[in-house]
Amino acid sequence: MRILLSNDDGYYAPGLAALAAALEGLGEISVFAPERNRSGASNSLTLDRPLYLRRASNGFGYVSGTPTDCVHLAVTGVLEQHPDIIVSGINFGPNMGDDTLYSGTVAAAMEGYLFGIPAIAFSQVHKGWGEIDAAARVVRAVVQQVLAQGLPAQPFLLNVNIPNRADADTLPRRVTHLGRRHASEPVIQQTNPRGEPIYWIGPAGDAREAGEGTDFHATASGCVSITPLQVDLTDHASRGDWASRLAGA
Repeated sequence: MRILLSNDDGYYAPGLAALAAALEGLGEISVFAPERNRSGASNSLTLDRPLYLRRASNGFGYVSGTPTDCVHLAVTGVLEQHPDIIVSGINFGPNMGDDTLYSGTVAAAMEGYLFGIPAIAFSQVHKGWGEIDAAARVVRAVVQQVLAQGLPAQPFLLNVNIPNRADADTLPRRVTHLGRRHASEPVIQQTNPRGEPIYWIGPAGDAREAGEGTDFHATASGCVSITPLQVDLTDHASRGDWASRLAGA
């Protein structure tokens, strides 16, 4: 079993170290992660400059690019064989609802999925690396369960969010769908030492669609949320309506 690990918090992140330790013994592990924090990088590829791959003292590979770059580089240029599964995380904070569109953690897993490789992204619900050991036990349990059932012919993409609790590995696991957030808070304007205005992206908004069945509801109820994702963004329900509107155009 060949397992590729990545993240978006950087190769030095405690979540990545915990991820690697959690999966030790389940297969041959390779690690390709960004050289620095690339949270919010989404599915971006670096096309305007070359990428560099270096090795940390613990053997982790780190890349001068995005999480997507890391997996792309590993799968298409460095590893002799494709991994059997890709695992991304453990992220510093949640990736639920609309967050998944921005998440570098999910993007790393999704890049593997696009290459036909099963992939799972893991995140903690609250920032701070609280109870990371318990989260790592959840990771191992979920990956073991997936592997024990045999990897299906068609790839899958799972997004897992884990409450920061010491008993996280004993919590129920719920298969969920993505909730929705309010729009982000306004940008924060500051002034740099030269007197020039600078801007920080504001924090994410509160959940607005967090009813039963959503990832928000599951984690708030003390459960581990597991959301199967797909890449097809087509609004299939409205295709007929748009065909009528644009007829003869």
